[in-house]
Amino acid sequence: MYKRIVLAVDLAEQAPNPKGLEQALELAKMGGGLLRLVNVQPVVPATFMEYVPVDFDMEQAKRATDALDAILAAVDLPAERKSAAARAGGIYHELLQEAAEWGADLIVVGSHRPVMSDYLLGSNAKTIVRHAQCSVLVVRE
Repeated sequence: MYKRIVLAVDLAEQAPNPKGLEQALELAKMGGGLLRLVNVQPVVPATFMEYVPVDFDMEQAKRATDALDAILAAVDLPAERKSAAARAGGIYHELLQEAAEWGADLIVVGSHRPVMSDYLLGSNAKTIVRHAQCSVLVVRE
């Protein structure tokens, strides 16, 4: 069973629970594993920096951390078996780096139904599957 599970959390989703939370939690409970929620905030391009407040990055990180903490509070696992991380940068790059640094043996990522642009340009889920050094579970809802 999986012992260290990373769940990619998209805070822009309107659903009350992140895609894949149910599956990740079930796997963590079955295997006695740890669950880590990870959100990656995009970096504001340098050309737009003069239009945002000086503390924009810190505020964005705080909002992400607060949102992850709220999700964690509802997760039915002991506190020592659940954690969260908010990162900034490219989604798949940062998620894969967090998984590697944390020693994850499974990444759970939600994905929407593919549209034509995904077939032509690719998606974060596809890139994570292709480049992950551990197992990946893609959840479509």
